[in-house]
Amino acid sequence: CVSPHRRCSKHSICVCPTVCVSAILYQEYSDVAINREIQRQQVAEPGSEEERGSDSVSPCNLSPSSSFRSSRGSAFSLWQDIPDVRSSGQLDNFSNEERKLQEAKFELVTSEASYIRSLTIAVDHFMMSQELTECLGAQDRQWLFSKLPEVKDVSERFLQDLERRLEGDILRFDVCDIVLQHCPALRRVYLPYVTNQAYQEQTYQRLLQENPRFPSILARLEEAPVCQRLPLTSFLILPFQRITRLKMLVENILKRTTPGSRDEDTATKAFNELKRVIKECNSSVQSMKRMEELIHLNKKIHFEGKIFPLISQSRWLVKHGELLEVDTQTMSISGSKFKLPTKPVYLHLFNDCLLLSRKKDTWKFMVFVHAKIGDLKVKDLSQKLQGVSGFIFYLQLCEGPQLKHQILLKSNSE
Repeated sequence: CVSPHRRCSKHSICVCPTVCVSAILYQEYSDVAINREIQRQQVAEPGSEEERGSDSVSPCNLSPSSSFRSSRGSAFSLWQDIPDVRSSGQLDNFSNEERKLQEAKFELVTSEASYIRSLTIAVDHFMMSQELTECLGAQDRQWLFSKLPEVKDVSERFLQDLERRLEGDILRFDVCDIVLQHCPALRRVYLPYVTNQAYQEQTYQRLLQENPRFPSILARLEEAPVCQRLPLTSFLILPFQRITRLKMLVENILKRTTPGSRDEDTATKAFNELKRVIKECNSSVQSMKRMEELIHLNKKIHFEGKIFPLISQSRWLVKHGELLEVDTQTMSISGSKFKLPTKPVYLHLFNDCLLLSRKKDTWKFMVFVHAKIGDLKVKDLSQKLQGVSGFIFYLQLCEGPQLKHQILLKSNSE
């Protein structure tokens, strides 16, 4: 929770009941955010004071006594609810837009405090549980919780700087320069955590199925009052949600910042940096998934003759599926229609090569020919073979100028 008032010594949690959000977990914070957005939209309906550009204050979302409640009944206060703001005598000097700007900044701070509250439960209650630690192997524990403690440490330092700024000037504080300053640290911990998502999900499901002690221990931990009936998975997914939400919060601040001002420049830089971090996270996750897919395929695909190194950092699967190879030698005509003797052939199309194989069984493939994408030639014969349903085409696989293999294929769709 955030306030310039007295704090407890351990987690910088405010003990002022007026502004306290320490009891609100980040999972319910989204409920509060949705409710507030609904309130904002109701105020901004056509014909309202806000729509006409008036500076008058709507009691619906800007009165000093306004507050919102999550689905669990926890109260969430606004910037203007802070006693020091209300008693300053300056609130009436703020225009409607200026109030909204400060509320947007305050939301970034309070949501970070709520986020850390949930991270603390994830680390202290779940990860540090002696019973759970004894139940898990070192590798499983690492995959399940990844770099969660590091994420928490970086986020706590981030919040401390935000709180100091808030305490320095409760009426005219800024946050975007602090966001920009902390972006490198956020990237350092979020990138590996998000990248580990695939291992985390696989580990969680495997432990539920294969570790007989894990489900019962987890159930007891989740039933603790501190979790507020929320499962472990809702805590583990928080960093994925937070980095995206942080970008949205900064974007909301940017939209309300005076155009051409120094604050707008800082907010723009912070927003772009967060976008870059999210883009890197998405790219890293995609790369990890592609590599996992290649490793999985490598166990199922076998090559006749020359060994082909399937696993590569620059390769990924684009499309795969079964077509029909047409036997031109025994092609016959029945009435006005061609009879095309066929047998299945499986194609794995990668970004740089194509593999043709026969299924050995349900999950294994024997590759009989492959070629680079640049060495493929296709000739559509569908128009030339009237009376044939589907699409017929010649596929030629070359090796430089030399024809390596050619095959007539039939597909049901273009």
